[in-house]
Amino acid sequence: MAGVTTVLSLATAAAWFGIGSIGPVGPVIGPRSQHRTDSVPAIIEGDSRAPATVADAAQDNAPVQQRIAGLGPATLASIPTGSRQVLLASGRAKDSSDSTVTLWTRSADGRWRAGAAWPAHNALRGWTGTHHEGDLHSPVGIFTLSDAGGFQPDPGSGLPYHRSRGFTAGGTGFRGEALGGSFDYVIAIDYNRVPGASPLDGRQPLGSARGGGIWIHVDHGGPTHGCVSLSAAHMVDLLRALDPRSHPVIAMGDKASLAR
Repeated sequence: MAGVTTVLSLATAAAWFGIGSIGPVGPVIGPRSQHRTDSVPAIIEGDSRAPATVADAAQDNAPVQQRIAGLGPATLASIPTGSRQVLLASGRAKDSSDSTVTLWTRSADGRWRAGAAWPAHNALRGWTGTHHEGDLHSPVGIFTLSDAGGFQPDPGSGLPYHRSRGFTAGGTGFRGEALGGSFDYVIAIDYNRVPGASPLDGRQPLGSARGGGIWIHVDHGGPTHGCVSLSAAHMVDLLRALDPRSHPVIAMGDKASLAR
């Protein structure tokens, strides 16, 4: 891609460069499955660990609200009724690559509690509701979160975690920043993918023109091709917090789109 040199493993190339338009919300994930072996040879399979609790101790004193701040009625109506965790990735503007990510948890009384706000990046050209291969936009929408993985060992993920050498990135990004370590930890966003498979799985049910490989991954200090990126420390926090029993989803987009 012009201005960017990126060296990835063949298994990861589709996941890093695949971009597409918004598709339907993936099916809600069921109880946590055992770790699976993907088509790329795994180096170590981590031990299964109990998922994190729905609201961790850091959130115990956070204020609760009747609704998730920043989400309008149309967006709220798209959140599955069974979801008790919503990862809000709110972009600064339609054409901005800067975002803020917050994990919201719904308590037993139906009210929502916000976690810490984390700085993040999204795609170079911002956001779109008609995402296609190579458009350098992140898709706007509500998507389930079913699978995780990375080059590094499982840090205690609640989601099924797939460790593999395939999660390797190199080269430089749009700002000349090093991309190494970007896939140390990833969470697959269920946009044009098959939930229940490794994030490296390249199947695209909506077709290749719609792109794919939209992940949450480790931030490299600049815009992405379509993914959402967080610091390594916040990725570990998120992996430990997401609980498949709470049917987590991500609500992602620019502020104006999410407020509809």
